[in-house]
Amino acid sequence: MSKSFICIVCPVGCHIDVDDNGNITGNRCKRGLEYVKTELTAPKRIITTTAKTIFKDIPRVSVKTDIAVPKELIYKIMDEINATVIDKPMKIGDVLIENVLDTGANIILTKSCQIQGVV
Repeated sequence: MSKSFICIVCPVGCHIDVDDNGNITGNRCKRGLEYVKTELTAPKRIITTTAKTIFKDIPRVSVKTDIAVPKELIYKIMDEINATVIDKPMKIGDVLIENVLDTGANIILTKSCQIQGVV
């Protein structure tokens, strides 16, 4: 069964096909080839979302995984993030959750949160 992918590694967005024999065509670079191989065997994604805070002026702060995580763990990781509340000042790059679900990925802040207007 052949499969088609649109590569998301760079802005080019190559249309890559894998035929029934496993031959990969359509990639313009090696990164596209590696992307499709990963998608076929163990797909991973960077998670970007928000986390709750106790701060009145900033009730949620943007966070993300610092590395890609297995796609099948996304919902479980989201449960961990949603169960966590930021209760102290933190800045961009600070680790909110270290080694989430033993994936080696950290949940880090992508926006600072200050003490202004603590609820």
